[in-house]
Amino acid sequence: MEEYLSKIKNQSEMKKVVEKARGEGKKIVFTNGCFDILHQGHVRYLSEAKNCGDYLIVGINSDESIRNIKGKNRPLIPEGARAELLAALCFVDGVVIFDEEDPLAIIKYLQPQILVKGADWAENDIIGAEFIKKIGGEVKRIPLVPDISTSDIIRRIIDPNSA
Repeated sequence: MEEYLSKIKNQSEMKKVVEKARGEGKKIVFTNGCFDILHQGHVRYLSEAKNCGDYLIVGINSDESIRNIKGKNRPLIPEGARAELLAALCFVDGVVIFDEEDPLAIIKYLQPQILVKGADWAENDIIGAEFIKKIGGEVKRIPLVPDISTSDIIRRIIDPNSA
């Protein structure tokens, strides 16, 4: 088995990892998303998220929660494969899957010091931002790579003339 697979943890295992890292004085960064088709925008975003602290945890929506959010044809890539792809990135320190449609419960459970989302989200709309600020943490927004998203990629696959 590849070493990077050890980065994928269930929620209680991730809580222990977070507590250990925090005890070592590390700043815990959390971000989340579907990451259905890993692309350049994701890589740049996650690299920037890592630069916000010392230990980057990526929460990913489970297959069921993605179906609830995006419809029955998604995700295209199953949660285990999505988790493995993210764990293989050198700047991702941990990956955890959550079943809810939004990450509030896992954010409250892990209590990272820094919450990161894309700049397409207004800070007031970032789920978990109010909680993170209440516990003394920070919320950071990272600019997205223009003109690239999973939905755009899917649209171009279905209709190459739409590009």
